[in-house]
Amino acid sequence: MLTEREARAIVEAALAESKADQTEVTLYAGDSALTRFANNYIHQNVAESNISISVRTVFGKRIGIASLNSVTPDAIAKVVETASTIAQHQIENPDFVSLPGPKDIRQARVFFDSTAAYTPEQRARDVGLICRKAADQGLVASGAYETSSSVLCVGNSLGVFGYDPSTMVALNTVIMADAGSGYADYFTADVGEVNIEALADEACDKALRSRNPRDIEPGVYEVILEEAAVGDILDYLAYLGLSALAVQEERSFMNDKFGQRIVGQNISIWDDGLGAGTVPMPFDFEGVPKQRVDFFVNGVANAVCYDSYTAHREGRESTGHALPAGDAFGPMPLNMFLKPGDATKEQMLASTKRGIWVTRFHYTRHIHPLSVMVTGMTRDGTFWIENGEIAYPIKNLRFTQGYLEALNNVQMIGRSTKLVRELFPLNRVPALKIGAFNFTGVTEF
Repeated sequence: MLTEREARAIVEAALAESKADQTEVTLYAGDSALTRFANNYIHQNVAESNISISVRTVFGKRIGIASLNSVTPDAIAKVVETASTIAQHQIENPDFVSLPGPKDIRQARVFFDSTAAYTPEQRARDVGLICRKAADQGLVASGAYETSSSVLCVGNSLGVFGYDPSTMVALNTVIMADAGSGYADYFTADVGEVNIEALADEACDKALRSRNPRDIEPGVYEVILEEAAVGDILDYLAYLGLSALAVQEERSFMNDKFGQRIVGQNISIWDDGLGAGTVPMPFDFEGVPKQRVDFFVNGVANAVCYDSYTAHREGRESTGHALPAGDAFGPMPLNMFLKPGDATKEQMLASTKRGIWVTRFHYTRHIHPLSVMVTGMTRDGTFWIENGEIAYPIKNLRFTQGYLEALNNVQMIGRSTKLVRELFPLNRVPALKIGAFNFTGVTEF
């Protein structure tokens, strides 16, 4: 692992090379190892070590960005020179004010040596347990198991410096039956938290119960969404409207809605890079400390997140949500939370007379950003509920549903939460029971 002293030396060397008015250096170093499996055996094991340096130079209002996967003295000089040359050939950006200045960063060192040192043999042992459990029941397992460690370091010529080492575990599996499938996953910083046997049992149970699915007609039904499906809802809220850039470009569902209730009063959603239950990120890719941002408070549209560029356009301060320099998406939440309720999944099930149990969504795509209208499919465990019990498995369905509308119709919220990742953010979410969800098509599986 790149130490703080080593990282600082690289950043300072790059800053010393620059003749720009302002300079920012982002350094990333990481080691990742991935074990993939299918048909009940491991078919791939790969490992990667990478180090990259990205330099952003500012000449007045002209900005250039360049990056390299090397930090030798010659490489550092080259990447600074390239960024400077690019900047001098750019047109001025009239909205640019300055790179951010230094602020105190709360440390959140969540680095587990056990995760960083996890071996291929240990991952193979864990995967072997999943595959054996599947094979013993006439099922077929596939999936991926990744363990990684990384360092993110950001510094600039105004005195910003942040150093954050972290570890990450990402495990998912799909278990296939002859005509059905089940899914389970786990995300954490600490590999010691992962209960392989419980994860395998969850996916196998879903696969066995999903066999011989029946047809149902499309329509509007009550649904119970497990955490993976709820995570997809938060992803699209983040992607389509919780960025200050989206608001400034008038393409956010939050436009002209601040202070108004636009989701149910039982819904509160926020982002917190230092929140308990996520993989912490104490600062953003500009080295600005993460602030908690409450997007919805008891259903009321309250705030969006900012980076330094969008903050300067409004005379505000960044909330610490910048993506890497040059990214076109603008500021984005990466550690989202949905406030839990007091219900269990068993209580949600018992309260449902006729409805659908959804394990997760698949291949979701937005149709209309201002209503967060999304279409997609159910997958890996979809069941018909009747009189408070799971009656039988059903074939997967296509849905076309406004996610804001769905969050206006949440009847019950789970008391327990799970860390999930569907797109890019990590979302800590409970299960939800929603009173009406619009299914528009059927499948053959």
